[in-house]
Amino acid sequence: MKLRERIDAIKKPFGKGQKFERFAPAVNAFDTFLFVPNHTTHKGAHIRDGVDLKRTMVTVIIALLPAFIYGVYNTGYQYFIQSGIAFTFWDALLHGAVKIMPMVAVSYGVGLAIEFAFAVYRGHEVNEGYLVTGLLIPMIMPVDIPLWMVGLSVAFAVLIAKEAFGGTGMNILNPALTARAFAFFAYPTYMSGNKVWVSEASNVDGISGETVLGSLAAGNDVSYSMFDMFVGAIPGSIAETSTLWVLVGAAILILTGVGSWRIMVGGVLGAAATAFLFNLWGANALMSFDWMNHLIVGGFAFGIVFMATDPVSAAQTTKGKWIYGILVGLFCMLIRVFNPAYPEGVMLAILLMNVFAPTIDHYVVEGNIKRRKKRLNATLTPAS
Repeated sequence: MKLRERIDAIKKPFGKGQKFERFAPAVNAFDTFLFVPNHTTHKGAHIRDGVDLKRTMVTVIIALLPAFIYGVYNTGYQYFIQSGIAFTFWDALLHGAVKIMPMVAVSYGVGLAIEFAFAVYRGHEVNEGYLVTGLLIPMIMPVDIPLWMVGLSVAFAVLIAKEAFGGTGMNILNPALTARAFAFFAYPTYMSGNKVWVSEASNVDGISGETVLGSLAAGNDVSYSMFDMFVGAIPGSIAETSTLWVLVGAAILILTGVGSWRIMVGGVLGAAATAFLFNLWGANALMSFDWMNHLIVGGFAFGIVFMATDPVSAAQTTKGKWIYGILVGLFCMLIRVFNPAYPEGVMLAILLMNVFAPTIDHYVVEGNIKRRKKRLNATLTPAS
């Protein structure tokens, strides 16, 4: 294959003992992006399987695409609706692409540059983990956030939430959510309010781009139907608004075995039960908001499917995944209702449970060990 021969020729100066050996990880990253790695393990226990990190990341990217494409369209749709300008489907899609693709380019450019630099410095290969993170970060940002803020948020997330812990597979916090948390607390005026969710909102008179949860937190009525909220034809972060397309992505992750259905179902059960109890209380607008609507607005669906199921920062044990998912849903609703300054909730809930995931797994394992010891003692104890 000519492409294979060309890449091999490019790699020669970066081979072992060659002049540019130190920069081999950066060159090898492009090789493994195009081809399956040509190395195998030679010692120790290992599993023969056709799935590797690259295939897993590509599967997640495919699962993200429906929500991402709809997010691109909805960005244009919200702009034209607010502007009162006649438009077609392609007009909305093009406007959204012009707004969003530079954010994607900045995210991948900054993130991969840092990943490559650390790979060269540490002398290890570049992992494919950032393929997903680089797309997730723009998807959970407001459409008009300045590009330099996106770049700074990416740099903070990769450096602090990932490389500081040792790189891919070692982080305890979800990097994409860390980027959003950094942007939210560092630049709150660009991450909240009614003018940040619709592109070029400052040029539109009478903007009504407040999110559903933001309106409820302010004590206002919600003018969107349940169908609009489910489909995602509402203001919000770029690709978090459509529960319909998030469910398509969830189906892909579950059918391929990449995403944990236990965490997803647990999150829904925890959020639904908590929201239902708040409905019975009904002390404010967010408490009175129908529990089913709580599941389809904001970033809950997107977060529970693509963020909470992160195999690195989530719980690993079977029972732990149920506990972890239920607590994510529970805390999401608690934060929404009791913190009007941040009615979204899912970001902080997932980051909180990222921290406690190892503790959950620890006690699940300890509980299993105690039960097995108890059963063993029962079988060894002679009957009286």
